[in-house]
Amino acid sequence: LGTATLRRAGSGGTESHQASCAVLSRREKEREQLAALRKHHEEEIDHHKKEIERLQKEIERHKYKIKKLKDDD
Repeated sequence: LGTATLRRAGSGGTESHQASCAVLSRREKEREQLAALRKHHEEEIDHHKKEIERLQKEIERHKYKIKKLKDDD
């Protein structure tokens, strides 16, 4: 085996290592993006739940007004 052959064989390991690091980095980034997306959706759900509660209170308020008007007749 000559020096050039050993260099080629050795560099393959480095390229493979770099490729592995790139894959791991990409997976970590995807994991972070999914976590951020999950958090965003959870915040949206909380917002909509609060909006539903607010609207339900409005409905009850209007029902009370209607009942009061009927009782006044």
